Amino acid sequence: MVYFVGAGPGDPELITLKGRKLLQKAHVIIYAGSLINPAMLEGLKAELYDSSGMKLEEIVDVMKRAVSQGKTVVRLHSGDISFYSAISEQIEVLRKEGIPYEVVPGVSSLSAGAAALGQELTIPEISQTVIITRAGGRTPVPEKESLELLAKHRATMVLFLSASLADRVQEALLKGGY
Repeated sequence: MVYFVGAGPGDPELITLKGRKLLQKAHVIIYAGSLINPAMLEGLKAELYDSSGMKLEEIVDVMKRAVSQGKTVVRLHSGDISFYSAISEQIEVLRKEGIPYEVVPGVSSLSAGAAALGQELTIPEISQTVIITRAGGRTPVPEKESLELLAKHRATMVLFLSASLADRVQEALLKGGY
């Protein structure tokens, strides 16, 4: 069985209980070394594979080999894997191969960020809508989802994967009336 587990925003204490239990029972853990806090992996007995330099085919080969040997595999992704985690292509291959999997969500950095600020994301009579998006970079964003158009809603906006584009983000938001 392969488990796709969201590691949360980086603090090892913010992984879900289910995620922690799966890490402890895993025989094989595949993780992106550039995105996962090393403390998350301390004391685990599993074989560890840093996927930073691996291609999709290599990652899936490790999964297939382990599952064929009756091993439990955890594919550990940063944050909440329902946002920008790129698990779709891995799941597609597992489905084709008939390999069972489960997706275990993690705490999102948007929740952790709000908590760190001591602030909620929705405030009565100010904003009851949260738009989750990203600026177009290496991966383009559909034109209808441009920051300028989304800014016109004047809702709370959470931007992922956009820190290196801060000047461009600011310009688009201001142009949209944010």
